[in-house]
Amino acid sequence: MTLRIGYVREHFASPLLQFAEADGEKTFTLVECPSGTGQLISRLTNNEIDVAIALTDPLISGIANGSKAYKLVGSFVSTPLNWAVITGKESKYNSISDLQDSTLGISRYGSGSFTMAYVMALQQGWPLDNLQFQVNNDIRGLLDSVNDGSTSAFMWEWFTTKPFVDAGEARFIGSVPTPWPSWLIAAHPERARPEAVRAFLDGLTSYVNNFDLEESRVAKNVAFIEDKFGYPEEDIQAWLKTVRYPPSCSEIPTEVITNTLSVLEKAGVVKKPEGGFSVDIFVNNDIVNLT
Repeated sequence: MTLRIGYVREHFASPLLQFAEADGEKTFTLVECPSGTGQLISRLTNNEIDVAIALTDPLISGIANGSKAYKLVGSFVSTPLNWAVITGKESKYNSISDLQDSTLGISRYGSGSFTMAYVMALQQGWPLDNLQFQVNNDIRGLLDSVNDGSTSAFMWEWFTTKPFVDAGEARFIGSVPTPWPSWLIAAHPERARPEAVRAFLDGLTSYVNNFDLEESRVAKNVAFIEDKFGYPEEDIQAWLKTVRYPPSCSEIPTEVITNTLSVLEKAGVVKKPEGGFSVDIFVNNDIVNLT
């Protein structure tokens, strides 16, 4: 049985897409989840995928808040994600500080757009109890909401939203980088066979390592991303200067989990149990190596 790998079709997924083209669905199939990590977690829960390549914070907060649908099994992107703060083309909002006490758009509760709204509020010193949200499912719904005035702004990855800003559909009013490495890999603890997941992670590591080579960044990566996503060459080159992948997709630094939990606790997204969190509840030790 081939693994069902859930992913978001963004430029970050380029090494995965290269791997998938070479594999030809022999050992895994890709399941696109355009709404992001909230949708990935939902599909893990509903037996629609076996493995998810998803954002660090919602994966960790999901387990911390009681989800049994997955455990962490690996790493995918080791650099932070730059979350753009986006508002409507003619809205009254011109800076992050203007957004206090307004309604923010999110894709789903528990998604990256949701958890990062709390991180932004924490940085701004806003009362966390006052945050208000409207669920808009995907990038199109989020863009519509800031332009019809039902939300003030939303947060999404900078380069993914830049084409909409360039086209005059929305405006950037700030950005909030994640205080943690941006992407991890999770798998259902029972449906995803450890040997199959380990083989997938080994294969993915080779494509990630090749993508990370300086010679790949100069030409091959640019051409691949331009072909798959249609981004302007200058945007691709700018993004490639900011992103790094892990040397092994089968490893997670322990501090990634503990540091992320610390920020999420301060932001009010998770509540520390009596005695604190045990890192072991977050990972499948049969697959991942904690470093």
